[in-house]
Amino acid sequence: MRGIVDSKRPRTARRLALFAAVVLVIGLAVGSIGILSRMRHEAALAKATDQQAITSVAVIRPSRGAKGQQLVLPGNVEAWNEAPIYARVPGYLKMWNKDFGAEVKKGDLLAEIDIPDLHQQLESAKAKLAEAVANERLAEVTAQRWRRLLTTQSVSQQETDVKVADAEAKKALVQAAQAEVDRLEAMAGFRQLVAPFDGVVTARNADIGELVNVGAGTAQELPLFKVADIHMMRVYVQVPQAYSAEVHGGMQAELHLPQYPDRVFPAVVATTSNAINTAARTLLVELHANNPDGLLLPGTYASVHFQLAPTPDALRIPTSALVFQKDGLQVAVVGPDQKVALKNIALGRDLGTEVEVLAGLDPDDEVIDSPPASLSAGEPVRVVGTEGAPPGRPGAPEEASAAKTK
Repeated sequence: MRGIVDSKRPRTARRLALFAAVVLVIGLAVGSIGILSRMRHEAALAKATDQQAITSVAVIRPSRGAKGQQLVLPGNVEAWNEAPIYARVPGYLKMWNKDFGAEVKKGDLLAEIDIPDLHQQLESAKAKLAEAVANERLAEVTAQRWRRLLTTQSVSQQETDVKVADAEAKKALVQAAQAEVDRLEAMAGFRQLVAPFDGVVTARNADIGELVNVGAGTAQELPLFKVADIHMMRVYVQVPQAYSAEVHGGMQAELHLPQYPDRVFPAVVATTSNAINTAARTLLVELHANNPDGLLLPGTYASVHFQLAPTPDALRIPTSALVFQKDGLQVAVVGPDQKVALKNIALGRDLGTEVEVLAGLDPDDEVIDSPPASLSAGEPVRVVGTEGAPPGRPGAPEEASAAKTK
């Protein structure tokens, strides 16, 4: 019996040792798996952190200068001729025949001024003229009598000369009095205000019975009337100096008016000031536009569209790609090593949302669009999209979207 018990004890011990070994192996395996998993997670986290530390950018390719580029500038539409009508004689407005908006022909009566003071001056001048004429006739008769008496030696030569000279003086007084009458009659003719040319009355600043003064219409020194010739219009535009060489006489343009959004009015450049305004650095340009239907009104604001000559050799980039730093105007490009390089550029024309680059940029450069302010030269970046990239180029929009899907 004892032998049987002694033979069972070694078997139990072996089983316990085997079980302990199995448990140890399992524990070591579980621990190893946990350590490896943690190491993989830490590596993935470190990789993700490094990737997030690299700035993601979108790049664009410069495009060549396009045809049909337009220069749009504000312009002022003015009448072909515009004349303010002032009073030449003082008085009271007796009547007016044409109100603002009326079409008139050259010589049409606009208004008439009552001039009682001038009438009195004219009557007085005519009376002085009559008196001067009477005195001149008397002096002439006296001079002729003294000449006849001189032939009979009844009077002296000296006395005869005095009478003849007095007759000449009286004649001069008649001429002076006649000139005064003529002047006052001419002034009286200004009581009627007439249209200087065919056109439209654009203003009437006086009413019946209102006192008007010489040189000014009303007490506020406004003209009594304004007449504008609108058969053709003048359009004035201030062209920036950068475009002054491209605007010349005979150049066609289009006028766009806010009140006629669906209509375009043709115009042509007539002349320029041939001088740059030093205050604004602009060139004054005058355009002419026919106005057969009278839709173009004096004082109208117009958007003037100039068709500029194409510049096929120039490169165009969006204004959002420009970098303004202490070193001047630059753009940020991505090099072959996926690092940032800053290039100084020379700009040409401003096309609104785009600008022309004349120097400093190559057609194959990958320009960073909307670069972050913190971006610096030599900094590594990750391209997430390329506008205009050829198919298969890493970072092209379709590949970037595919990567996001994954």
